[in-house]
Amino acid sequence: MYLAIPSMLLYRTFGSESHRVNILLMMVAGLFVNGPYALITTAVSADLGTHASLRGDSRALATVTAIIDGTGSVGAALGPLLTGFLSKQGWDAVFQMLMAGALVAGLLLSPLVAAEIREKLRSFMELTTARQSGGA
Repeated sequence: MYLAIPSMLLYRTFGSESHRVNILLMMVAGLFVNGPYALITTAVSADLGTHASLRGDSRALATVTAIIDGTGSVGAALGPLLTGFLSKQGWDAVFQMLMAGALVAGLLLSPLVAAEIREKLRSFMELTTARQSGGA
């Protein structure tokens, strides 16, 4: 999400240089904006599918997945609404809103990413220690 900020800034600054530059920068910005969205929704759904409290209850899993997807849809509906209001002040305001949104999303996701990295490192260290103990 943090990489979406400079990609949008580059798009705003250099997107009008040429048609090809516009397409390239739009693709890069889209990658950094939509890529994390797709990963997050997929990962959350997969994570919920293996959660003990939802095991065997496909209806509850479908409900939770729909809530997550619906929340994303609310954001998709509010974005154009805010864009309409802000575009009257100029496109710089629109891009500032988009960059602020990416920053907030990054800040909200950072603790989750840090916790996941710590868990993976802990699992790796335990596995390494077990292999060393078993091989000695």
